[in-house]
Amino acid sequence: MTGKIVILGVFVADTAYRATRAPKMGETILGNSFKLGPGGKGSNQAVAAAKAGGAVHFITKLGRDPFADMALATWRDAGVVPEVTQHDESYTGAAYIFIEEATGNNAIIICPGIAATIAPADIEAQAGLISSAAVFVTQLEQPMPAAQRALEIARAGGAKTILNPAPAAPLAPEMLRLCDFLTPNETETEALTGLPVRNLDEAAAAAEKLLAQGIGAAVITLGEKGVFYRDAAQAVHVPAVSAGPVVETTGAGDAFTGGFATALAEGMAPVAAVRFGCATAGISVTRPGTAPSMPSRAEIEALLAR
Repeated sequence: MTGKIVILGVFVADTAYRATRAPKMGETILGNSFKLGPGGKGSNQAVAAAKAGGAVHFITKLGRDPFADMALATWRDAGVVPEVTQHDESYTGAAYIFIEEATGNNAIIICPGIAATIAPADIEAQAGLISSAAVFVTQLEQPMPAAQRALEIARAGGAKTILNPAPAAPLAPEMLRLCDFLTPNETETEALTGLPVRNLDEAAAAAEKLLAQGIGAAVITLGEKGVFYRDAAQAVHVPAVSAGPVVETTGAGDAFTGGFATALAEGMAPVAAVRFGCATAGISVTRPGTAPSMPSRAEIEALLAR
């Protein structure tokens, strides 16, 4: 049985454009396809964790509009329990996603809408839920003060805390000290440490610096190279788990974080949880989209059993 996973974050509707290249400023080009779907890092992570078998509650704010309807339907289908408020004064978030056709690589602009007003008072209203979590997860798409207050409540309640520091932003030492697990990618790791992350040796050096800043463990995601895990007792490279040709990498980090959270909530050791997260991400990149690409528990277990 999994313990409760509580995730604070943002829902945005993903508007995804596929083209051979990005347009230059002032230029208009023809794209190859368009797709509208559910996204937002926190929401994607909640969907990934729930589909992987987690008992997930998701905290956010929505507007009252068709994108909010999409959010509620997405969480219902995935088995996520929404802990949300809806508001008339602003819109549900949206994201522009450019996908390079040949590689599946992406560039993203996020407008979080009403979720940009999530404040410590909103977190206090959910203190009972957060403090009862086995695992608490947040990111940096909602305002930083709300994320920090939620981490404080989760840590005080005994939860394992995961911070996915995306989008990249400077983090105060007092916030880093609240993180049992920090899950940055290479770019976010460089932003936090000032060190390049182009190979495993550089990932190890950056992880060492992150630990010195007070986190419990660095979980650096390296794309096709897998994950570098470092805590006070061990340093382990966990290779990527391939499930087939890469179609789109957009939701890979969120798939990993959601799978990792579910595994931790079930009591898996951190390195085993990293491998579970890698398998979750490995399946997600073989499919288009973000939340729709998240695999089921049966699919993850089948991949790990190979």
